[in-house]
Amino acid sequence: MKQLVDKINQEIAVFVENAALQVEKGNKAAGARARKSSLELEKALKEFRKVSIAAAK
Repeated sequence: MKQLVDKINQEIAVFVENAALQVEKGNKAAGARARKSSLELEKALKEFRKVSIAAAK
């Protein structure tokens, strides 16, 4: 579970960095990277939910 949380934290950092570049500098490529990162983050969060529920039982 710790490894999954670390992965989520890394994806959040990537998303924040690229989203900021898009907003502040209008970098379109950074926007694409932020969108890709958000999809990876969504998958990781769903996996975390499954693991968390299983650990609670």
